[in-house]
Amino acid sequence: MLMIRTIVRPEKVHEVMQGLLDAGYPAVTKISVVGRGKQRGLRVGDVVYDELPKEMLFVVVPNADKDFVIRAIMDHAKSGPEGKFGDGKIFVSAVEEVYTISSGEQETEVMLAEKEA
Repeated sequence: MLMIRTIVRPEKVHEVMQGLLDAGYPAVTKISVVGRGKQRGLRVGDVVYDELPKEMLFVVVPNADKDFVIRAIMDHAKSGPEGKFGDGKIFVSAVEEVYTISSGEQETEVMLAEKEA
């Protein structure tokens, strides 16, 4: 299993979440974050805004679905056909174990794929 974390513009978060839902991935965690990317924030005159508001989305998927989910995020998070600085990042990392708190059940990659289907 993999965790895909993506940081997107606040104005794109609804579109990305709807894209994930439409792609069959309704289970998403969202948190508001602030930060800056390679552009080192935003300069307006003498003022530098280096804590720009963003949204971070977390989704856990079977390994086989990684490319499909990444494409769904990119298709919905990009600002216009060319994209813009600050559109965001996607991070992929391995998930060793998953447990459902209410049941205490350990989930497997097969179980996760069945729930998403």
